[in-house]
Amino acid sequence: MASNKYCVIMAGGIGSRFWPKSRQSMPKQFLDILGTGKSFIRHTYERFAKIVPAENFLVVTNHKYKDLVLEHIPEIGERQVLCEPIGRNTAPCIAYAAYTLMKQNPDAEMIVTPADHLILNEEDFRQIIGECLEFADKHDALLTVGIKPTRPDTGYGYIQVSDTNVISKVKCFTEKPDIELARVFLQSGEFYWNSGIFVWKVRSIVEAFEKYLPEHHALFSGVMRAIGTDAERNVVEIAFSECRAISIDYGIMEKADNVYVRCGDFGWSDVGTWGSVYQHSRKDRYANAVPEEGCYLYDTRSSIVSLPKDKIAVISGLKEYIVVDTDDVLMVCPRSEEQNIKKFIDEVKFHNGDKHI
Repeated sequence: MASNKYCVIMAGGIGSRFWPKSRQSMPKQFLDILGTGKSFIRHTYERFAKIVPAENFLVVTNHKYKDLVLEHIPEIGERQVLCEPIGRNTAPCIAYAAYTLMKQNPDAEMIVTPADHLILNEEDFRQIIGECLEFADKHDALLTVGIKPTRPDTGYGYIQVSDTNVISKVKCFTEKPDIELARVFLQSGEFYWNSGIFVWKVRSIVEAFEKYLPEHHALFSGVMRAIGTDAERNVVEIAFSECRAISIDYGIMEKADNVYVRCGDFGWSDVGTWGSVYQHSRKDRYANAVPEEGCYLYDTRSSIVSLPKDKIAVISGLKEYIVVDTDDVLMVCPRSEEQNIKKFIDEVKFHNGDKHI
């Protein structure tokens, strides 16, 4: 019997916080930044392939990355890669997948996941996803997976729960707070990090678009009607050029009254920064995260070094630095200043164009 379980992988970002390793031509989701031997998107596919059959995956990505997706996930076919003409944040991305599925299988249950997260305890994670699918099957609910916070982090959105049930109704969403508020959230015990992983019936999310984002509903209903026809590509381009760029959190999750959260602790990280790569990397006795070969350190501590294969680096006297070398760009930056990477990119782009971006 055909499965109604589907997985949508969002793989359209360019991972600019990982520049100069992550580029427009080869963004983060296609890289093996943690040195596991597999790219982030490959890990993501394998994580869900134990729940969802290969033919029930959809990957939403920029049209530039279609061939890369098929190279990293050869189990899927061309029609399973949905190409965005331009990035418009997560609501249009999810709408494109949801309305495509609505046409294919109106009874579909839909898991939505970013392509580039790290999950250390995959068995526990799959059990939680299974519980979410079961709940979504029986209720008209929009589920998100919440993560038990371990520190007052200002880089994540937070979800407040309304009760102590395993699957709890969401009281409110809070976008990235300042450090004081993050400390209050951590102490209260009622707030969880928003992982950006969602589970719902395709009918439920389409109804939510109709109610809370009617302009997106109108545009992507047009896409749904055009799927499989000669007009499909043109209609998709019009939908993305005309729809408002908005996240699914702002557009729907913060407004809907049927949002639930299943909280868990399964070794999750969005690996969003060089700092989080440092945190998850193996370190030497001086707390340096460096390649196994080719790196010679002297009087250097608590630093992360990324080098091209067959490159030698000799580094002396650095404390808490990020050193990233590629074929055409070298970046040396204190770990405490990595929030400036986007500023560095703008400067390089201003003087050299897109060549090194």
